[in-house]
Amino acid sequence: MSLLPVTVIGWTAITVALLHLGSDNAILGLVPLSVLIGGFEAIHALNVGVERIGRYLQVYYEGQPDGPTWETTAMSLGPGLPGGGIDPLFTVVFAALAALNLTLAFPHLHTLTNYVVVLPVHAIFWIRIVRARGAAARQRAVDLETFRAVKSGQDQART
Repeated sequence: MSLLPVTVIGWTAITVALLHLGSDNAILGLVPLSVLIGGFEAIHALNVGVERIGRYLQVYYEGQPDGPTWETTAMSLGPGLPGGGIDPLFTVVFAALAALNLTLAFPHLHTLTNYVVVLPVHAIFWIRIVRARGAAARQRAVDLETFRAVKSGQDQART
């Protein structure tokens, strides 16, 4: 969660610096966008790792008679909690900041080259956000089944 404020502060600092310099080059607007992209990818990677570790623990340690049930309990409570529809990837924040970034660059899109470069890069980032959000929504179930299959194969190999 600390990566989000660091990313936003970095994006803001670069954006303010570019606005203060009065740069008329829209391509420079890709510099603060790259901070957003890097921050989003870091948050996404951490979320994938945490979820994967959780499913690993669930499959390999919760199946024992006296084993913990922390992951199973967390999974069963998560969707039912009031206001439990959190967005661990902060997709709305990143999409909005990318829109603001494009809005700030828009007055400087004087040439066709600027349009051909700046608009598609922003669009690609939005597509990435949507795809990552969809993948994150499916990840628990996919990882759980994958780890169960791996464990089943390992158990069969031992016997």
